[in-house]
Amino acid sequence: MGAAGAQTVHTTERLAKLRELMSKNDVGAFVVPSEDQHSSEYLAHCDERRAFISGFNGSAGCAVITTKGAFLFTDGRYFLQAEQQLDQYVYCTRSLVVTNSLQELDVDETRPARRTDMARLSVKENSLRIGIDPTLISAVDAENLTKSLSPLGSSLVSLPHNIVDLVWHKDRPSRPNATVSHLDTKYSGEGHVEKIARLREELRKKKAKGLVVTMLDEVAWLFNLRGADIDFNPVFFAYAVVTMDKAVLFTEASRLDAGARTELGNDVEIHAYDEFFAYLKALPEQLQLNKDSPFLLGDKASLAVAEAMGGKSNYTIDRSPIADLKAIKNGTELEGFRQCHIRDGAALARYFAWLEAELVGGREDLTESQAADQLEKYRSELAMFKGLSFPTISSTGPNGAIIHYSPDPQDCAIVKKEQIYLCDSGAQFLDGTTDVTRTWHFGTPTAEERRAFTRVLQGHIAIDAAVFPVGTTGYVIDSWARRALWRDGLDYRHGTGHGVGHFLNVHEGPHGIGVRIAYNNSPLKPGMTVSNEPGYYADGKFGIRIENIVLVRKADTPHNFGEKGYLGFEHVTMAPIHTKLVDADLLSTEERAWLNAYHAEVLEKVTPLLKNDERALRWLTKECQAI
Repeated sequence: MGAAGAQTVHTTERLAKLRELMSKNDVGAFVVPSEDQHSSEYLAHCDERRAFISGFNGSAGCAVITTKGAFLFTDGRYFLQAEQQLDQYVYCTRSLVVTNSLQELDVDETRPARRTDMARLSVKENSLRIGIDPTLISAVDAENLTKSLSPLGSSLVSLPHNIVDLVWHKDRPSRPNATVSHLDTKYSGEGHVEKIARLREELRKKKAKGLVVTMLDEVAWLFNLRGADIDFNPVFFAYAVVTMDKAVLFTEASRLDAGARTELGNDVEIHAYDEFFAYLKALPEQLQLNKDSPFLLGDKASLAVAEAMGGKSNYTIDRSPIADLKAIKNGTELEGFRQCHIRDGAALARYFAWLEAELVGGREDLTESQAADQLEKYRSELAMFKGLSFPTISSTGPNGAIIHYSPDPQDCAIVKKEQIYLCDSGAQFLDGTTDVTRTWHFGTPTAEERRAFTRVLQGHIAIDAAVFPVGTTGYVIDSWARRALWRDGLDYRHGTGHGVGHFLNVHEGPHGIGVRIAYNNSPLKPGMTVSNEPGYYADGKFGIRIENIVLVRKADTPHNFGEKGYLGFEHVTMAPIHTKLVDADLLSTEERAWLNAYHAEVLEKVTPLLKNDERALRWLTKECQAI
């Protein structure tokens, strides 16, 4: 039996066991979100519940199991991936389950529904009891869903145990327990004592008595600690509680190495991870919380956290102040971004020079996975390298159209000279995090490919060269990246940019560039880092994306209308953009000048690091020639 067939059998057996447990718990549906109890995008293997029960391992999506069907909701980034990985699931463009979806699911399904079948699903019954794990749904989402379900007589039911875990049982991986280390202030630029003081100042402004910290990257940032509990993310399982006179970290003390214990000293209390919820339950009485002096919960905090805090008069829910503090990098962090991207550029030059030599030289057995391994090897030789920042997207031809494609080492395509090759990759360094996408063609590109690539490039340049008044959001400028594509009736199904952590998660908020309305709540500010990555994907043919990391900075303008001040971007990614794929006739004079200036900068900054690799240096010189 092939892998797909085996997956179908496993899914069928698991769903049958899950439905037995649903019946015992008297629920007609069970929701399996993609997040863990910390609302993480990337998961430890023990928390990959949705992948276990559905077979779909994309980072975004929610499965809903009913007595008569099994359904997956995801967004446009994962449509093609879902087609390949799912057997009896329905999926649509909604990444979060909404009321009608839950009601519509309880139908008599005689065949797997596809995207185009969503219109035929209709409400069949009310009074649906929907089981949830309260640690895996945010308090905000739970409240909104409850309000929407109430008129239909339906309700959310918090179960005492996650029933997917009961199906998984002995085969479920154990929770990781990696060593936690201190990040020196020569990389972070600020000590944890100073960070906690700034956080307390924000809490005073909000008239809050304290903050519950549930996001793993926020805990890591606040205490200048890094771990390895989740692949590609230097975080560790922990919670924290900060009041005006105490900071408490909930993780096993035995995990902290000598440096971490010394740096935290007596400034931070250490409690076991499993003591967190009991500690929360005691807080309202200890601190005499009320509606006039509540505790602050971040808007990603789970329903279980809110329930542990008691009545709503004990807490208020808002965006965590740490998210905003962390988003604005200090001078040390910004310089770290610049330097690690130059080093990263040297590894990319070595890799693409090697790949071109292999393909032009006639190699016909190089797989996407083998190519990705070679890139990781070059990166691993760089100073301060701590691992990849996400699984490398090494994709050839049609696979490039799968936006978050990841090659399977056991079964992936051969990289072909006459196909577009898209590589989205990044690394974690002590002084920063990289994320870069480049699209190449080592043979002869078609006119269609060149025109589409050029339209993407024009969108990339539009963002890079943007100047905008203080207070502008990424939501407002997103269309600038799509304008050139729209001229040809083209577009892409993802955001244009996401925040990037400093030796932390490669995706971080609250800001970004995209059509998500949440981005309109977070103006771009000096010191923020964000990706610039427009793309185009021709299903079944090829994918194109050009991605740099840029830093938000003050812009020097001849005027200052309204005394607002103006901002722009500084690109730090140093890797050539493939001019063979550029139709220069489509570029304006300014766009051509931008491309030539960018390549001159790349050549100047990366060349000194390639003195011991003549092939890479020749390749870099060739690819950085002016057009």
